[in-house]
Amino acid sequence: MVDSKHDRRGPPPATAERLEASALFYLQRFASSAENLRRVLERRVERSARQHGTDRATGRAAVAALVLRFQAAGLLDDRGYAEARAASLHRRGRSLNAIRRGLAAKGVGAEHAAAATAALAATMAEPDLAAAISLARRRRLGPWRTAGERAASRMKDLAVLGRAGFDYATARQVIDAPSSDALEEPA
Repeated sequence: MVDSKHDRRGPPPATAERLEASALFYLQRFASSAENLRRVLERRVERSARQHGTDRATGRAAVAALVLRFQAAGLLDDRGYAEARAASLHRRGRSLNAIRRGLAAKGVGAEHAAAATAALAATMAEPDLAAAISLARRRRLGPWRTAGERAASRMKDLAVLGRAGFDYATARQVIDAPSSDALEEPA
């Protein structure tokens, strides 16, 4: 006979103390916006309510208070998170529009996302071109392909950059460059 107190088939009930411990553990591993942390903790509250019958409203109130407390303590900073995440995504080859959409999906407000992408745009002449070059280099597209594959893969390479959020002119500039040396990342 299994004692229900020690039944480990699911997470323990979501109490204020457990939610705080979960939030701190999550923030140790991942940078997060306030909204994203709220979503993560509310999923935990919802699982606890389904499995243990805990009160959803009490759990949501504890999550809201916890997020406010973490913001006041400086553990959650949406502006700083948006700037760091935007820079990281840009280095990995995301367009400015894709970065704004990604930040919105993580719960960052439009004003913080716009400020982060504007800061990126202010640091270089053509941020989308630099990101397209980074993506093409990382994925070995266009001038980074072997000579025999390049012509046969041109349309696929353009499509990859198009799906990544780059306009046709930028994608063509990168894919149709004569060599990788001809592409200088804008300063």
